[in-house]
Amino acid sequence: MAGTITIRKVETTRDRKTFIDLPFRLYADDPHWVPPLKSEALGLITPEKNGWFSHAQAQLFLAEQDGRVVGRISAHIDTLALTMPPEQGFGPGVGQWGLMEAEREDVFQALFAAAETWLRDQGMTRVLGPISMSVWEEPGLLIEGYDHAPTIMMGHAKPQYRGWIERAGNLPVKQLMTYEVDITREFPPIVQRIIKSGEKNGRIVIRNVDKSKFDTEAAIILGILNDAWSDNWGFVPLTPPEIKDVGVKLKPIVFNDLIRIAEVDGKPVAFMITLPDMNEAIKPLNGNLLPFGWAKLLLWLRKPRVRTVRVPLMGVVKELQSSRMASQLAFMMIEYIRRASLANYGATRAEIGWILDDNQGMRSIAETIESRMNKKYQVYEKAL
Repeated sequence: MAGTITIRKVETTRDRKTFIDLPFRLYADDPHWVPPLKSEALGLITPEKNGWFSHAQAQLFLAEQDGRVVGRISAHIDTLALTMPPEQGFGPGVGQWGLMEAEREDVFQALFAAAETWLRDQGMTRVLGPISMSVWEEPGLLIEGYDHAPTIMMGHAKPQYRGWIERAGNLPVKQLMTYEVDITREFPPIVQRIIKSGEKNGRIVIRNVDKSKFDTEAAIILGILNDAWSDNWGFVPLTPPEIKDVGVKLKPIVFNDLIRIAEVDGKPVAFMITLPDMNEAIKPLNGNLLPFGWAKLLLWLRKPRVRTVRVPLMGVVKELQSSRMASQLAFMMIEYIRRASLANYGATRAEIGWILDDNQGMRSIAETIESRMNKKYQVYEKAL
């Protein structure tokens, strides 16, 4: 007979490494799982290496049975999220859980109970999850699209997790979608007409970012982002320590022609960030940069050739969001990046998202360029 399931807190560097290693065993036979770089995964859960911890706290748990690790989970509290309006998802008394992996449902139930107890002891009255660990990282549980690998900065999960989570009393609260589009084909005629009209408008300039001015360009994009997304469900402003960390992480895969800023009358009013799908490069490394992984990755970064590019973020300032110009700027940026992705990176496919289920503007843009939903993620809530 199997022994008792024991839940214990992660307290040491060795514990954190054990926490990181577990998915490598659980997903060993899943052809669509992308092993993260272990150094990146370790940095995510190490307070000294993740700026998110400057306004958050987390407790990680491991489940053990018969001398082996059989599951893991995180429970965390973001103090900035506590100050957000409740109608936007977070707010006072709302904690989160995430990074859950388990061999069996009874293991998950034991882990989830430990996470709930910890959050309740910290004064939380409601919990959202899975969110790993910031909403800007990998929010939501994959519930559709298990049959192909996730792109960079998107999550993967076992199909059975959905039932486990729902049987633990969690209720769906928000869905996030990604859309895929064949970028070898030109967009429909109506989109081309909108783009050509914009090109005739002398007030509009769509420009590449200048990576040599990385901090300045990042500040422009962040300013638009904070304005454009501030009313969205789940929005929590990025802090300077987080911005610094994101810059270090993403700078190697920032390419001038894949990130565009739209200006109207000389004022930046919209942006679109596109990244070559680094998952295609890191998947064969199985999480390790040694002994030769670092050299392979460095070579890839010099001139990426990919099947897929991902659009993780777009934004238009609020004052334009209800105008025709908003969609015009979006279509122009999408088209210019489509051309660059095809010509300079060999990409044939783009993934847009995630997009909130109630973001009708972005969903309409995705549908107008004839993309289709390819993955769906779900966030759950539960009263504590």
